[in-house]
Amino acid sequence: MASLTLGFRYSVRVSPQMANRIVDSARSILNKFIPDIYIYTDHMKGVNSGKSPGFGLSLVAETTNGTFLSAELASNPQGQGAAVLPEDLGRNCARLLLEEIYRGGCVDSTNQSLALLLMTLGQQDVSKVLLGPLSPYTIEFLRHLKSFFQIMFKIETKPCGEELKGGDKVLMTCVGVGFSNLSKTLK
Repeated sequence: MASLTLGFRYSVRVSPQMANRIVDSARSILNKFIPDIYIYTDHMKGVNSGKSPGFGLSLVAETTNGTFLSAELASNPQGQGAAVLPEDLGRNCARLLLEEIYRGGCVDSTNQSLALLLMTLGQQDVSKVLLGPLSPYTIEFLRHLKSFFQIMFKIETKPCGEELKGGDKVLMTCVGVGFSNLSKTLK
């Protein structure tokens, strides 16, 4: 379902060769599915790069219907957790992006809660969004929305079929609370 994949690889205070290793490993996974992959690299060194060495990769896929799905991974900070090889980081990030594509929906799993918050704060009208399977964070976020705004969502599962590809989808529907900025001046 992805028509184009873009990426941005960054490294700070490490060898610039790390960039090529990340890109090659991500491409080894993604090239099996789509040939047009563009991963840009950025390397910072010297005083402007800060004090913490590290590297990471951010990938974005545009689906055939115009939805953008993303995945991002970064190395562990120095002295915290196990060291991550650039090849492992690139492969894992590519696999995360493929998982997001499989899950589908209009919003990737990291931004599901943001879409639901905007629906909650929106106009006092019905809002709908089609999501992939709900992440554990989103489920907990729905509990918070219920306790803070006394709002409940209608949740309909849409099994994958001929029209919907990938994993099962969830149609979320609610009526917004009509929140408005009280400090805004009237003219």
